Amino acid sequence: MVMAKGKTAGIGFFERNLTLWVILCMVAGVMIGRFLPAIPAQLAKFEYAQVSIPIAVLIWLMIYPMMMKVDFASVKNVGKNPTGLYVTWIVNWLIKPFTMFGIAAFFFYVVFKSLIPPDLARDYLAGAVLLGAAPCTAMVFVWSHLTRGNPAYTVVQVATNDLIILIAFTPIVALLLGVGGITIPWNTLFLSVFLFVVIPLVGGIMTRHIVIKNKGEDYFNQSFIPKFNNITIGGLLLTLILIFSFQGDVILGNPLHIVLIAVPLIVQTLFIFFIAYLLARKIRLPHDVAAPAGMIGASNFFELAVAVAITLFGAASPAVLATIVGVLVEVPVMLFLVKIANRTTGWFPSAASMNTR
Repeated sequence: MVMAKGKTAGIGFFERNLTLWVILCMVAGVMIGRFLPAIPAQLAKFEYAQVSIPIAVLIWLMIYPMMMKVDFASVKNVGKNPTGLYVTWIVNWLIKPFTMFGIAAFFFYVVFKSLIPPDLARDYLAGAVLLGAAPCTAMVFVWSHLTRGNPAYTVVQVATNDLIILIAFTPIVALLLGVGGITIPWNTLFLSVFLFVVIPLVGGIMTRHIVIKNKGEDYFNQSFIPKFNNITIGGLLLTLILIFSFQGDVILGNPLHIVLIAVPLIVQTLFIFFIAYLLARKIRLPHDVAAPAGMIGASNFFELAVAVAITLFGAASPAVLATIVGVLVEVPVMLFLVKIANRTTGWFPSAASMNTR
């Protein structure tokens, strides 16, 4: 991609101003929920197994353009250098859920003890645990794209996380909440993975194959792919408007507690990112693998966390509010981490130098 003079290579107009668009979309979503409640009420009717079909479609639009970039010849090569996968697995499953529990409990029960009653602290902790036990599946493709991550490696990182979620999510949540036999809505989980990973991946593979077969690889990379540059960001912004339109009254009714919940979630996000990112630097992973590894650990599969919270505790539960705050703080914080990752590419060896070893 050619770098425009005075602009960041590969970053378009919407991407350069994404923080502003995110804030505007958050405000727009809350205002729609507050003053035009019929719109989210109507859209909320379109769901299956607690998954919002409109949100699923928008997330699909976010992911699909990046899936088209995946060259499965390079996916085969991931097995030659699995170290980045080890970083992802260790941080997401042996560190992240437990640090989320510890950091959230410290803030809710100690730092904010005089501001949050014990019963609410317990519910907020439950929501935080659900977030911490669900590493990112869909949104990470956006963060990987913005940090110029290796799309093939990112797919494998996410796909293996999806498999681990099936095994580890329930026992980790049950352990941390001190409650046995928590019922996870398996249909929600499987449908989410199918919608957010399988469909766009298959669609991307088919599109890539058809276009390259008919037009050639140069046309695909230089002409076809650039047409989709703004679709990913557009899907993200529309998703935010929709999510916050669903929860407008909840957010407006709990402004102080939203700030209090946000504090440990932000601390956890920063902490986990730097654990993964610096570990990747220590073992000399290339930046296009290290950045997505940090992003996967730092961000959350909030669609799953919100759906499970609603299923377990009810839509009006404070635990659900905690997961919603996770959505609220994640995008601005992750954009901050994207900037850090993009400014520290020099910390890491290039992918080209790694391949010559």
